Amino acid sequence: MPETPEGLLARLAAMGIEHRVTHHPAVFTVAESRALRGQLEGGHSKNLFLRPKTGPFLLAVLEERRQISVNALGRAAGAGRVSFADAAALMQHLGVEPGSVTPFGLVNAVPGAVRVAFDRHLIEDHAWINVHPLANTATVTIRPAGLLGFLRALGHAPEVLDLNAGT
Repeated sequence: MPETPEGLLARLAAMGIEHRVTHHPAVFTVAESRALRGQLEGGHSKNLFLRPKTGPFLLAVLEERRQISVNALGRAAGAGRVSFADAAALMQHLGVEPGSVTPFGLVNAVPGAVRVAFDRHLIEDHAWINVHPLANTATVTIRPAGLLGFLRALGHAPEVLDLNAGT
């Protein structure tokens, strides 16, 4: 069974990782999230779950304003040519539905099956970042170091890359 949002939040609390949760109606796009977020402090993410021609799946976590072609993103991440992964792969590897893609989905992933690459600007330019907690009906505001540390504790190796290429 995939982890639940409540279980995820309990894990963060048990690890002493500082975070805040804001509940809201379901959002499926960056535009919808902008309209509902209110005054959430920090950088806001958009998350793309990609299938490279070879190698593990790639979860790219970008600043919401970042505009980059999917293949330019694949090249910038060293993954080569990529395409969007389908809903079945998303559920199998991250345990989430389309519209709820999040780096927290790695709580459900076998280490090594999904590579996660964060936009350097999202991590370095913001004291707080905002991501979904496995469902698109809430937003978790968390310090970048807390999120990266959480993923490392799960056995993943998050990468912080300059994903600006091709913008």
